[in-house]
Amino acid sequence: MFSLLVLAWLLAGLVAAFQRDYFTDTPTNCGDWGTIALTVAAGPLNYLGMNPKVGECQLPEPSQ
Repeated sequence: MFSLLVLAWLLAGLVAAFQRDYFTDTPTNCGDWGTIALTVAAGPLNYLGMNPKVGECQLPEPSQ
């Protein structure tokens, strides 16, 4: 039962991401990917006015 609730929650977030056209263009940086991930994780809260956004993020450089 709990897994169905989690699946429905994430599905609502995925629908919200599609409605906001986050998948029309390929995300170009980690901020875009983070915004998509936060939108999906927020689930139905997106329909209550939540609009999560991730600004710029910096990935660490690999060591040499």
